[in-house]
Amino acid sequence: MEDIRIVFMGTADFSKAVLEMLLENHYHVVAVVSQPDRPVGRKKILKPTMVKEVAMAHGIDCVQVSNIKKQYEEVLAYQPDLVISAAYGQIVPEALLKAPRLGCINVHASLLPKLRGGAPVHHAIIDGYDRTGVTIMYMAKKMDAGDMLAKIETPISDQDTVETLYARLTQLGANLLKEMLPDFLAGKIIPEKQNEDEVTYAPTIDRETEHVDFNQKAVAVDRLIRGLNSWPVAYARLDDGNVKLWAGTVTTTPATDKPGTIVQADHSGVYVCCQDYLYRLDEVQVAGKKKMPVKDLMNGRHPFTNGKCFQ
Repeated sequence: MEDIRIVFMGTADFSKAVLEMLLENHYHVVAVVSQPDRPVGRKKILKPTMVKEVAMAHGIDCVQVSNIKKQYEEVLAYQPDLVISAAYGQIVPEALLKAPRLGCINVHASLLPKLRGGAPVHHAIIDGYDRTGVTIMYMAKKMDAGDMLAKIETPISDQDTVETLYARLTQLGANLLKEMLPDFLAGKIIPEKQNEDEVTYAPTIDRETEHVDFNQKAVAVDRLIRGLNSWPVAYARLDDGNVKLWAGTVTTTPATDKPGTIVQADHSGVYVCCQDYLYRLDEVQVAGKKKMPVKDLMNGRHPFTNGKCFQ
């Protein structure tokens, strides 16, 4: 496999698993492209991406670019035969897409053409999909629109969070690439075009998306909370502060007050009216405190009293 020069592009733990698979199977990764080091924590200490850490541990060059559209020639300098991307985080310019003789392929965490975009795992839960998966496809000028090379799917349970689903898809993605890459390099895979009539999108999560609107069905509230646990975490306003909502449960008790109203708050949970049923908050984080189960929060001071209304 030494004759195939691979440049790998990635940033997060999803990317890390794919890169580690390539190295464990002795593919010739000549360089890794990742995002610049970012300041983290209160002291704003610069921290490399997980992918850079793997590259450094294996003595592989790591090219960190803040704008791949302007710095793609740094990648081409490694003369890759193939570029493999997984959760890289930037749109790759056409000049780079056309350069490698075997093309550029991407490992995407959805069953394309469903959930194109930057947050497919979050939206798979938030938007109520009963299954999702991983697609490996050629990279194209249009985001996530290239011809498909391989797929694998997994069901989504009503207990899944973005964290549990992400972990499962991470392993599936690495395994799928491991299985398909030999056939791909041998020219045995026939690409499949995406059906544009079936396209859905998964835009990057913004602050507005994180806000819980209780004026919808309880199951939709639950999907949003699970779909943002454990990052970036859903929230709702109460009094003059934000309360992060980590986990909860849809009840079968009909709501009898306006949406957002707290009708019960005790060691069993905080019960909030939705459009149809009560939603029980089980784990929350109020300002100035760590996240904790409601039953523990009830032992001290807390903002939850009957009649208050989340905004």
